Amino acid sequence: MKYEKSCGAVIFRKDREWNVLLIRHTKGRHISFPKGHMEAGETESQTAEREIMEETGLRVRVDRRFRAENRYNIRPDTQKLVVIFAAMTDQAEITPQPEEIAEAFWLPVDQAAERLTYERDRKIMRDAFEHLKKYHRA
Repeated sequence: MKYEKSCGAVIFRKDREWNVLLIRHTKGRHISFPKGHMEAGETESQTAEREIMEETGLRVRVDRRFRAENRYNIRPDTQKLVVIFAAMTDQAEITPQPEEIAEAFWLPVDQAAERLTYERDRKIMRDAFEHLKKYHRA
């Protein structure tokens, strides 16, 4: 069995209401959160920050106190581990990386769950928002 590891984050931004960033990948066409593969010498949170910047142009503050894992098989012989943090940004403008991101958009938190492709991502987003409200006076 081969293993792959990616790191990313559920990114929140506060205007009049709390919004969350969702992306649609060019390859899988699913709607989820920005993430990508770790590079040598990086920590999980460094990978998340780098990948988010590369994929969306956003500078984020990763909150390492929230960390969720999602494991699944991407091929019969390959298991993937995705580590997702909670993150915040003040930036509204997104610059999607065209090679990887077909679409990137902000949605109010209460509307975002219905757009996410996978139930596990919906749970991670809800848990990350609960964490955010607890630690950041949401």
